[in-house]
Amino acid sequence: MPSAPPPSTRKALAAHPPPMRRFLERLRLIILDVAANDPIIGPLTETLKWGEPSFLTDRTGAGTTVRINAHGQSTKVCGVYVHCQTDLVSRWRQLYDGTFEFDGNRAILFNVDEPLPEGALRHCIAMALTYHHAKSN
Repeated sequence: MPSAPPPSTRKALAAHPPPMRRFLERLRLIILDVAANDPIIGPLTETLKWGEPSFLTDRTGAGTTVRINAHGQSTKVCGVYVHCQTDLVSRWRQLYDGTFEFDGNRAILFNVDEPLPEGALRHCIAMALTYHHAKSN
């Protein structure tokens, strides 16, 4: 069972309207679950980067930072963000074009009122959290 978010994350999530907050909380739990079930990833450091809940593979260095937040000022669209200089979004587009909406080379976008393609999302999160490990092998 994932622990409660750190106070800074809890405060950042609480700033959103309830539907967005619940969706972001669900994304958080999925990210933590993906990490907990992959020994390559190891435990995550949960913090804020640019005011956004962020997940880092500090202990293992296996992956790139994953962030979650509302997309711009939207109350209905949020994203799972990765560093824009990775090739992750390009790879995700090749795998999941038609499944996800993307923002440039930095995010997968979701409408909080639509079903979440959780299996595909878990795969994308695992790819991000093992990004450096995969490149070195």
